[in-house]
Amino acid sequence: MSETVTPTDGAVSASGETVNATPPPAPISEKPRRGGTGLALLALLVGAAGLAAGGWSLWQTRTLHEQDRAQMTQLEDARSQTRQVEQREQALAAQLEKLPNAEDFENRRRLIGQLQADQQHLAQQFTEVVGQSRQVWRLAEAEHLMRMATLRLTALQDVPSAQNLLQAVDEILKAQNDPGAFAVRQQLASSQQALRQLPDLDQTGLFVRLSALRSEVQTLEPLPPRFVHPEADQPGVQADEESTNRFMRAWQRLRERVSGYFRIDFSADKPIKPLLAEESLAQVRLAMNLALEQAQWGALNGNQEVYQRALTQAQGVLEAHFNSQNAESRAIRDALSELAQKPVTLNPPDLSPTLSALQAYIARRQQPESNTSTQPAPPAASPAQEEQL
Repeated sequence: MSETVTPTDGAVSASGETVNATPPPAPISEKPRRGGTGLALLALLVGAAGLAAGGWSLWQTRTLHEQDRAQMTQLEDARSQTRQVEQREQALAAQLEKLPNAEDFENRRRLIGQLQADQQHLAQQFTEVVGQSRQVWRLAEAEHLMRMATLRLTALQDVPSAQNLLQAVDEILKAQNDPGAFAVRQQLASSQQALRQLPDLDQTGLFVRLSALRSEVQTLEPLPPRFVHPEADQPGVQADEESTNRFMRAWQRLRERVSGYFRIDFSADKPIKPLLAEESLAQVRLAMNLALEQAQWGALNGNQEVYQRALTQAQGVLEAHFNSQNAESRAIRDALSELAQKPVTLNPPDLSPTLSALQAYIARRQQPESNTSTQPAPPAASPAQEEQL
């Protein structure tokens, strides 16, 4: 059996001697190099896997911490909600303790039902009373209009206003739609027919016409009309002068001159009226104006006696002191005669029977309402029930 020599320094032989011989280095083969690269790659992979495992572990740890925080927050919220629920339960328990029992609920339910029935009854009565009150108000308005018509007719003698007021009363009675108002409407129709037969008074028109006459009085001339001197350049006058003789021309000239100083009246049977001076003429005109003013007062106040007496006085002054042959005087005399025939007052019919009939009808309408108003009221609730309410 042969001996094997290992390539180590200081190898010992089989005889116990140390051999210092160093073997030559062996050549490096390519196979060990490939194994080291794989180990390095494996180590890198293992390291990367470790890093990945460490990162994943760190992420998991953080995630767990965040979940723990979220759970703690939810837990706190749940605890606060629990406390709120407990507080609500305590409040509800306190309210439940304050609520009455079943017997009290039954009493209150019965009282509420009675109260609702009373309210319906009161509402029905209120509707009836309001409807009746409207009719009563309309009838009161009709009575007021009737009184106004009587006042306008008697105090102011205003026939158109009285007719309009009576028509308004008839419209109100027509709207009542009550057969009991037939007698009142019949009496009202009779009064309206009596008003239609009255003459139409125009007191304002009479006043205005008398004012116009007062203005014309200032223009009245008591002297007779003067002769108008013919113009020399008129052809007609020249032809007449040429056709007449000298004697007629001289007589005409003399007449024109003397007419300004003398008045020749060939009617000897009529009395001769003296001419008025300026002061006397002013006094006569003043008397005429006063008479016409008095007639105006009588026309406005409806005093027929004063009106007629004043116009008669004005006519007397006109006939006594002013020339009746003058056109203005004749116009004023005719106007005074026409105005003297105009009525300034009238005899109005008596509207008191119509007013009495209307008042009797209103009293009959109000009598059933007074009976219903005296009916006993429903019983009121007792003090104990009111305390429970």
